[in-house]
Amino acid sequence: MTTTAYMVWLIIGCALVTWLPRVIPFIFVRNVKLPEIALKWLSFIPVCILSALVIENLLDTDSGKVVTLNWPVFLTFVPTLIIALLTKSLSITVVAGVIIMAAVRYFM
Repeated sequence: MTTTAYMVWLIIGCALVTWLPRVIPFIFVRNVKLPEIALKWLSFIPVCILSALVIENLLDTDSGKVVTLNWPVFLTFVPTLIIALLTKSLSITVVAGVIIMAAVRYFM
């Protein structure tokens, strides 16, 4: 497969389209003092995103009509959550979660 100038410009354009919407808000907000209520509201966004990702993976909607619990993910989630609460370390939590998920998949 040969690389043409069109492909290079297409890749550059796609990079800009994905990069600019992420950077422009930081450029505008960098020198602005946000009100306290806005800062408090923004502080909840990471928790909401993480919760949405976790809940989405815990529930199994592939069956069509009935939403059930995704048992392998649930069996991984509980000990990983306990480890996260006890250690308060992102690195340890991620490594433990990966190891626990590997064990659950191996034995199930």
